[in-house]
Amino acid sequence: MKYLLLLLLGLMTMYVSQKNSTPSVTPLQTGDTILAFGDSLTHGYGAGAGESYPERLSASIGVPVINAGINGETSADGLRRLPTLLQKHAVRLMILCFGGNDILQKRSMSQLKANLIEMITRAKAQGIEVVILSVPNINLFGMSPLALYAEVAEETGTPLIEGILADILEQPSLKSDQIHPNARGYRQMAREVEKGLRESGYLAD
Repeated sequence: MKYLLLLLLGLMTMYVSQKNSTPSVTPLQTGDTILAFGDSLTHGYGAGAGESYPERLSASIGVPVINAGINGETSADGLRRLPTLLQKHAVRLMILCFGGNDILQKRSMSQLKANLIEMITRAKAQGIEVVILSVPNINLFGMSPLALYAEVAEETGTPLIEGILADILEQPSLKSDQIHPNARGYRQMAREVEKGLRESGYLAD
């Protein structure tokens, strides 16, 4: 009985140690660069020059943020474009935001998930850390979350920032049309992304 208790105690100690040994994140340093990679939501469609969330985020945190968003792209388009971007830019962190056009064009959600995982895998293979921004499912009844983003985050060990776009697009004063923020909306998006980066440990308090 004594040895059994000692064995159980040892197993509990190992479990607690493993549970608390999550990988630490080193905050962004001077000279680091962020790659904001996505579609029109990253590009800043619906707002004027200088009003995209990457530009607003960069101004707020003092870290260069490359706006690599292209209007109308699907996740398949992004996956094809990513290798060239990773060769062209030396970045520390990639903020990944794809899925809106896959949803609108009724593309396969399983393929969207696979494309996101592949983009994350390719970035991490080059030593680039990744944070995912979730995109809500848009239907006749409003905005609803897509479970696939949480699945991708869990399967790849990648931080997920979720709910931002749904909150913005449910407020008429923050959007330029049914699926894009306006300048005020992108400013809020930048603030929420900054908050998510702080909570993930990429920005020091």
